[in-house]
Amino acid sequence: MRDVLVAFGRALLSQLHIRMLLLTLVPFVLSVLVWGVVLWLGLQPLIDWVQAYFLDNDGFRIAGGVLAWFGLGAIKTVLVPLLAMWVLLPLMILTALVFVGTLAMPVIVRHVASRHYRLLERRHGGNLLGTLWIAVSSFAVFLFLWIVTLPLSVIPPLTFVIQPALWGWLTYRVMAYDALAEHADADEWRRLVRTHRWPLLIIGAITGAMGAAPTLLWLGGALSVIFFPILAAGSIWLYVLVFIFTGLWFQHYCLQALARQRAADVGRDGSMTAIIPSGPARPSSPTAF
Repeated sequence: MRDVLVAFGRALLSQLHIRMLLLTLVPFVLSVLVWGVVLWLGLQPLIDWVQAYFLDNDGFRIAGGVLAWFGLGAIKTVLVPLLAMWVLLPLMILTALVFVGTLAMPVIVRHVASRHYRLLERRHGGNLLGTLWIAVSSFAVFLFLWIVTLPLSVIPPLTFVIQPALWGWLTYRVMAYDALAEHADADEWRRLVRTHRWPLLIIGAITGAMGAAPTLLWLGGALSVIFFPILAAGSIWLYVLVFIFTGLWFQHYCLQALARQRAADVGRDGSMTAIIPSGPARPSSPTAF
């Protein structure tokens, strides 16, 4: 846990850097453009379909009874748009995640590596196609599990277990690959993810829980027609900000773990001693891996 906390502190300092703050703009603008078109063309047809489905299957009476049992009867009046926004939520998050992974992560890698791991060898084990494949395939598994466990999420205790666990798994799968794609080869990536699975899952679960605020804003758009564009745009920006901080956290942790792994490999070989960088690298430090 110490390494997780140290990486968190370094990620927080990195997030405050002006370059990282400006980095949120490009994925945000692209996500807003994409989802502006999607919501303009598809939101009303989706709401109409959900409305028709509830009318045909006596859904309003059943849902009203369930909500009343939980003391949430007032939500019945906005149930249809709320469900429509809930259905679109995973796709919106995937859009932000892909844009951050393809556009922001290369900048994050360069920023962190140049300031803290300048002498760590780059073995280029990943690429853009790998990023897209990991993101899409992991999201497909996540979406299936998300739909299967959705009924359980209405039970308060399980809500705080199932959702963070799913988001944590998805986040660490995507972010760990992106964080190591530049520096690790394929074998190193597999070993590191296997060895550090639980710390990576913890980081993913914590940052997944941090996504609660933009999720509430996104779903809050169903409650207000007037403020819907502002709430939707605000939620997208917050998701991008959370994902960039997540990328920084994973980057710091994974590069430190990779440096330690290589140092251990070198130590077993007995051929030389490797020094693990613990701060901004200085040209005068003749570290070799």
